Amino acid sequence: MPQYAILIYEKETPGGVTDIPPDVMDANMRVGEKIAAMGAKVVNEQALQPSATTRTIHKNGLVTDGPFIESKEVIAGFFVVETTDFEAAIAIGKLLPIMDGAVEVRPLLAV
Repeated sequence: MPQYAILIYEKETPGGVTDIPPDVMDANMRVGEKIAAMGAKVVNEQALQPSATTRTIHKNGLVTDGPFIESKEVIAGFFVVETTDFEAAIAIGKLLPIMDGAVEVRPLLAV
């Protein structure tokens, strides 16, 4: 089955996870059950540390603090799913409760 990366973008908050409203957190915790009910499978799931802990390595080897691209949102987490097709992956992305950001769905290259 094809695999898709689902990237979760949100505005970063000072309190991190503690700033997520309980109803949003609960909805996130139930997404796995909904994905399984669709016949898809989560292959890998990761939450990320705040962007302040990010380091960027540039072409010349220079290491700088923070994310390379300045934006209002940061990648809060990502997961990889196996599902039938791109439309099913988009349907999975729509299950995620987003506060102030967005979800991006990308097909992964078959290697």
